[in-house]
Amino acid sequence: MNSASPVASSTGAEISSEPRDPYAARPWLSSYPPGIPADIPLPSVSLPGLVGEAARRFPNRAALIFAVAPGVERRWTYEALWRDSGRFASFLVSRGFQKGDRLALYLPNCPQYVLAYLAALRLGLTVVQVSPLYLGQDLVFPLKDSGARGLVTLDILSHHLERVRGEVDLPTVVVGTLREVSPWWARPLVDRTLRRQGQDPSPPRAMPWIPFAEGLRPRPSVPEPDLDPAKDVAVFQYTGGTTGRPKAAMLTHRNLVANALQCRAWFPEGEGQAVRVLAVIPFFHVYGMTVALNYPLSIGATLIVNPQRPEPGLLLKLIDRYRPHQLPGVPAMYNALIHHPDVGRYDLRTIQTCLSGSAPLPVEVAKRFEELTGGHLVEGYGLSEASPVTHANPIQGPVRRGSVGLPLPSTQARIVDLEDPARIVPLGETGELSVRGPQVMLGYWNQPEETASVLRDGWLLTGDVARMDAEGYTYIVDRKKDLILVGGFNVYPREVEEVLYQHPGVAEAAVVGVPDPERGEVVKAFVVPKPGVTLTEREMIDFVRERIAHFKAPRTIEFRSSLPKSLVGKVLRRELRAETPAPRPSVAASPPSPSG
Repeated sequence: MNSASPVASSTGAEISSEPRDPYAARPWLSSYPPGIPADIPLPSVSLPGLVGEAARRFPNRAALIFAVAPGVERRWTYEALWRDSGRFASFLVSRGFQKGDRLALYLPNCPQYVLAYLAALRLGLTVVQVSPLYLGQDLVFPLKDSGARGLVTLDILSHHLERVRGEVDLPTVVVGTLREVSPWWARPLVDRTLRRQGQDPSPPRAMPWIPFAEGLRPRPSVPEPDLDPAKDVAVFQYTGGTTGRPKAAMLTHRNLVANALQCRAWFPEGEGQAVRVLAVIPFFHVYGMTVALNYPLSIGATLIVNPQRPEPGLLLKLIDRYRPHQLPGVPAMYNALIHHPDVGRYDLRTIQTCLSGSAPLPVEVAKRFEELTGGHLVEGYGLSEASPVTHANPIQGPVRRGSVGLPLPSTQARIVDLEDPARIVPLGETGELSVRGPQVMLGYWNQPEETASVLRDGWLLTGDVARMDAEGYTYIVDRKKDLILVGGFNVYPREVEEVLYQHPGVAEAAVVGVPDPERGEVVKAFVVPKPGVTLTEREMIDFVRERIAHFKAPRTIEFRSSLPKSLVGKVLRRELRAETPAPRPSVAASPPSPSG
C-alpha cells in the first residue's frame, strides 16, 4: 500500500491523510467493471415475489427441465411452475401450516424440491434444509432442533426416515417419486435404473404419509400472508460455522432477495435473456440454493436439473445435450471434467460463465477449463451465514487468479486482527475477513451466544484468514481452524496445495497439520496422481521445497486414489486429520526456517 504524505491542519499541526479505516473508502469499487453499481436498491419483496415477477414476464418460457437422463426429460414453463407451487401451498394450508411454521426438505435436486420450496416461502413458512445424505442422528438433529412440523422427501430416501420415526414428531410427511415427474414412457426405465443403483423406489411402510401428487391436486387458491422481508425467516441453513457445531443460520427473505439481486448485478448479461443454467450443485446447500436456484429463477432463466451426483461423464452428456450458458460448480467438479478421458468428444463451447465456490479454485484448473470451453470460470466466496455470496472475481474485467475477487455491490469487507476483531489491520496484511451487507443472516436459531460471537455491530466474522490488496481483491489464506503452526511459524494449507497443483502429475491435493513432538505440528499432504502417472514422495517434497519456504513443505506425503469430499465437492480436511497418526521420520525433515 502506498503511504500517504502528511498534510497541514488549520492549526498548523500535521495530520495524516491516510484514513483510519482503509476499507471504509471501498477500494474495490475502482476495480469494478463498467456497469456494475456500487450499491443496489432492495425492493421490499419476498423471494417468491421475484419468481412471481419472472412468471409474469416470461409465462411460456421453460423454467425447469427435469433431465432424468440426457434426452429423457419433463418441462415446466414459468406459468406451470407458479401454478403448481400455488397448488402445493394450498395443500399445506389444508394440513394446518401457518406463517412461521417450519417445513423440512429432505430431497436431492428434483422438481418436488423446487415446487415445495416456492410453496413454503409463498406461505411465509421457514424451509429447513436437510441433506439427502443424512441418516440416523444426522437426520434427527435438524428435524428436532428446528421444530419442523412437516417434511417432504422421495420414496428412495424414506427408509432413512422410517428408521428414526420414533425420535421425531412430524405430523405431515409428504413422499414423492422420481417416476411421477418423469415422462410417462420413461417411468419403467426409471424404476429399473433406481433398483440397479441399489435404491428402492417404493413408498414407506411403517409410517403415515401423503403422496406428493396429492399436493398438486387443484384446490382453491389461498391468500398469501403479508411478510416483513427483513424479519421473516425464509430458510434454516445448517452449518458448522467456525466451530464445527451444527447450528441453523436464519436467512430472511431480505437476505435471499439481496443475494439474488447482487448476483444479477454481477452477471448483467443474463438479465432478461433466455439463459440456460445447468443446476447440478445441490439446492439444499446454500451455494446451490442461491446461484443455481434463486438467482436463475429471478432472471427468468431455464434450470436444467438432474437428481444424481454430478459424475463427470454424466455432466459432459448433459452439457452436450442442453447447451447451458452457466454452470455454477465447485473446483472438484471442474477438475473432474477437465481430466475426463472423453472430454474432447463433447461440445462445451456454449458455456459462457461459471462461478466456482465452496472451496479454493486451483489456478491450473481454471486455466484449463477456460481453454476447453472458451468461457469464463471465476472464483467467488461466501458462507452460509451470508446467503452465501459476498465476493466474486469480475466476469468482464481483470481476474486475479488465486483471489476470491471483489466484494459484491452493497457489501462491505475489511480485515481484522485474528485475536482482537475490534482492531482493523492495514490493506495487504493478513487477518480475519469480516463482512457486512444485506445478505448477512439474522443470527443462529436459538443460539444467542454463538450469534454474538460472530456478529459484531452488523459485521460478520467469517472465520477465514485473508488479506485484501490495494485494488480491493481479497485472498483467502485459510480457515482459522486449518492454520498449521510449524515451530511457531504459520503455514496455510492453501498455499502449499497451490504449489502441489502446479506439478503436471497431480490431479488433486490436500494439506493438513499433524502433531509433531518437536515442532508442535508439521505439514502432511495427500495427493491423487493423474491416471497413469507414478509419483514418489521424494519427488513431490523436492518439488514443493524448490518453490516455497522449506518449513512449509510437507514432511510426509500419502498417495491416494481419491480424497474425502462433502456432497458439494469440498475436501474434508477434518477427516484426513482424524485418520492420520503422528508422522514418521521423513526425507523432508529439517528445522523450520522462515527464510526456507
